[in-house]
Amino acid sequence: MSAYLLIVLAVLTRVMPHPGWFNFTAVGGSLLFFGARRPLRQAILPVIALMATDYYLTVFAYNYPFRAQDYLLTWTWYAAVLILGRLLLADRRSAGRVAAGVVFSSTSFFLASNFAAWLTLGLYPRNGAGLMTAYAAGLPFYRNDLLSTGLVAGLAFGLPALVRQFRHHADIEMHGRAA
Repeated sequence: MSAYLLIVLAVLTRVMPHPGWFNFTAVGGSLLFFGARRPLRQAILPVIALMATDYYLTVFAYNYPFRAQDYLLTWTWYAAVLILGRLLLADRRSAGRVAAGVVFSSTSFFLASNFAAWLTLGLYPRNGAGLMTAYAAGLPFYRNDLLSTGLVAGLAFGLPALVRQFRHHADIEMHGRAA
């Protein structure tokens, strides 16, 4: 259930106004958690929810025409992060594995989306300097994505681990007093 609630949070953080500089979204952390906790056959549900969010934002929030081909990279990334969560975090979870998932998911989106912007939007010259300019322009968004993905994944994976740790210590303390 918590994996589905995090996907709802991801959708809400996409459609709610983003005050200030942070531009927090729960997408990356939610996808990692869903991939780790739910069977891959259910992975289509968060992808469809996020695809619908992309459509809503494009057409109704930004008033742009919607062209599915503009989102193929993003939709592929959604699926890839779900699979990454499954492969990296389903059977063995540790702080290092969660951190690796966070860094890999945020970095892969940064690299792919800024490369696509450089290649297709015509905002930057089609040379190495133009590509580096596209990446430099995306650095603030990368930082924000890394922070928000780390926060969501850290809480999603960390809070249950803390609860288990507290229960374990409480059980030891209770049995120690009973003896």
